Amino acid sequence: MLKTTTVTFLAVATSFFILHFSSPPKSYYHSLFISDSLADNASVSHHLYTLTRRPHVAGSQANAEAASYVLSTLNACNVKAHAVSYEVLLTYPDSHVAHEVVPTFHTYAKSGSVTGPVVYVNYGRVEDYETLKEIGVNVTGTVVLTRYGKISRGDIVLNEFEAGAIGALVFTDRKDYGGGTGYAKWFPDDKWMPPSGVQVGTVYNGSGDPTTPGWASTEGCERVSIKEVERSGHVPLIPSLPISSSDGETILRSIGGQVAKDDWQGSKDAPTYKVGPGPGVVNLDYNGKQVIETIQNVIGVIEGVEEPDRFVILGNHRDAWTFGAFDPNSGTASLLEIGSTEWVEENRELLASRAVAYVNVDSAVSGPGFHASATPQLDDLLKQAAQQVQDPDNSSQTIYEQWAGSTDLYMIGRLGGVGSDHAAFLQHIGAPAADMCFGEAGFPVYHSMYDDYTWTENFGDPMFKRNIAAASVWGLVALRLADEEFLPFNYHSYTFEIQRLAEDLENEISDKGIDDAIENAKNLNTAESWDLVQHEVWRVSRAVRHASLVLNGKLT
Repeated sequence: MLKTTTVTFLAVATSFFILHFSSPPKSYYHSLFISDSLADNASVSHHLYTLTRRPHVAGSQANAEAASYVLSTLNACNVKAHAVSYEVLLTYPDSHVAHEVVPTFHTYAKSGSVTGPVVYVNYGRVEDYETLKEIGVNVTGTVVLTRYGKISRGDIVLNEFEAGAIGALVFTDRKDYGGGTGYAKWFPDDKWMPPSGVQVGTVYNGSGDPTTPGWASTEGCERVSIKEVERSGHVPLIPSLPISSSDGETILRSIGGQVAKDDWQGSKDAPTYKVGPGPGVVNLDYNGKQVIETIQNVIGVIEGVEEPDRFVILGNHRDAWTFGAFDPNSGTASLLEIGSTEWVEENRELLASRAVAYVNVDSAVSGPGFHASATPQLDDLLKQAAQQVQDPDNSSQTIYEQWAGSTDLYMIGRLGGVGSDHAAFLQHIGAPAADMCFGEAGFPVYHSMYDDYTWTENFGDPMFKRNIAAASVWGLVALRLADEEFLPFNYHSYTFEIQRLAEDLENEISDKGIDDAIENAKNLNTAESWDLVQHEVWRVSRAVRHASLVLNGKLT
């Protein structure tokens, strides 16, 4: 039963699971995750195929049917399971051009039609806009072209709006997703995104249903207006669209002005990237619709014996942008995390007092190499579990040995932002949280229609051994959290993390010479000087805010 349930998790067959593991015999259940008994890759393959045979975007009939499949699977394993529905605000393009596949769009994008000269701004980071300012390029009144990577698409569009742009285009650069220089083989012949491929996703920077901030989206509940949602700052105020590498390069060929820096350039066989503005002009026209739709969470419960009122929660979302073989049926983005947030908001007091930890596996497998992020007290637990499981790509070593040999000093990442299901548990109720996966960052066909079962079967995990290994680590972590007499938390890691952040903050402040800048500005009394002061204060305030969020347990 445990084996099938865990494999179902890894096949991304559920939205949430609350697992209460019984105690005796504890050693037996632990041994299941480090023995051949878990190696049922046929089961993993079957679940993944069933869940990804149709596109199943949030709010669709196909996604409701996927929820029914999850529910029936859990019930067949004698797991007490039920579904909980919520009525949430979702957005879609106003028209469809493909059967069940939603056209390329940004969820929660602003509808509108704008026309303006194009400016290229690399990845759309704050420092990229600083670079343009230094060379005298003004983006006010322009349509900004950026490429995916480095920061979230929501931050990309927000930065463009704050810089004065009237529209945003975000392209999937071949340099990052298409296999690099001179590459001529793409999916289905190789793992890389075709030049026509487009990465879709959300530009919402909040958590949960934007019309019910802080409370659950139950039927008939109170909602804030769309104008109030826009005033919150979590949704963009300019229209945006994702475009392909091919379309992005076409637009770049129309841009003149100064040649962009070397690290702003694309592949060697791509056109020379210039920053503009213009002379190329873009007409960006997007019309979306906002609707209240029903989404489903599936909850499975295995009751414990010693403390059945304490929860070890394993979670992973089910809704997909298209087919979703890796993501989300193995991932991310605010539209897809809404269900988890609504459930946490509805059960906030219960979870805040009884949740031991939340362990997330959003995108389980996209390739070789294990990675994990967590709140610091879970660091040692993750390492210990990885030391017990064989590396699926090298039987002569453990996952831990592969992991430690392939990362830098900070081998476990930190969970920040609202881009996945951990956000509601960590940032709303302060529960310890972790996330793990196999595969490097920059998944080639991320959030595109090419993220399907065929891609996973041929490139992501041909023998489904990595899925099994991920299930093993996940299961061992959950059982340790459920079975230990004293919770296996190590707060030394938290202490070291806070010390490191404090040192980084001190260095950030000391290097800026803020006192001198303020004094000079007072003496000169010029707008330029005060702009400099405001800029430096803004940079430091971001660092202070980051540190304070960490110290308060809202960001790690």
